Amino acid sequence: METKTDLLEKGAIVQRDKETYAIAPHIPGGVILDVNVLRKIADVSEKYGAKALKLTSAQRIAIVGIAEDKIDAAWEDLGLDKGAAIGLCVRSVKICPATHFCKRAQQDGLTLGLELDKLYHGLELPGKLKLGVSGCTNSCAESSVKDIGLIGTAKGWKIVIGGCAGARARIGDVLIEQVPQEEVLSIIEKVIAYYKENARKFERIGMMIDRLGLDTVKQGILG
Repeated sequence: METKTDLLEKGAIVQRDKETYAIAPHIPGGVILDVNVLRKIADVSEKYGAKALKLTSAQRIAIVGIAEDKIDAAWEDLGLDKGAAIGLCVRSVKICPATHFCKRAQQDGLTLGLELDKLYHGLELPGKLKLGVSGCTNSCAESSVKDIGLIGTAKGWKIVIGGCAGARARIGDVLIEQVPQEEVLSIIEKVIAYYKENARKFERIGMMIDRLGLDTVKQGILG
């Protein structure tokens, strides 16, 4: 019997029955360009007796109901990275279809979101952190309730920080508006650096803002 820590490191989350586990391969932005990935997930699910496949809020496909002694073999057969579904880290970057696919989009959220995913997915932090990248104000990636949210407008990106949809829901505060695409990554880097330096353990960005004050946080990030 493996320890809870061992299982978490394997990306395995115990289910309600306390006997089986869910594993969720990382699918950046929920975008699959190779249909063979879907076939592989289906084949592994069938081979190891999964009870269900679940489309998650983090835009992944969770394989639910795997026995503990089959977890390693299932990951080996999948050959995919593990999704950071748990822990004090960057959990997910939720991305809308944006200008690649959506007629309403104002900004290229998919390119930006995938780059953020590449840079930060799984990064260890004082608390869990979720990002949302929405190409327009419809905010299909729920950017206003993400720790860091990007919302596309005709004049550039609006960046909000401190959102949360948990037990103590919080709408994010506006950090800056009308940001050109090419300047977004440097601002996000500053947000994360400030958070790493100033947050207490288990404290999310919104909690940090409430403790320190929005003006103080904005000044610390933007100078």
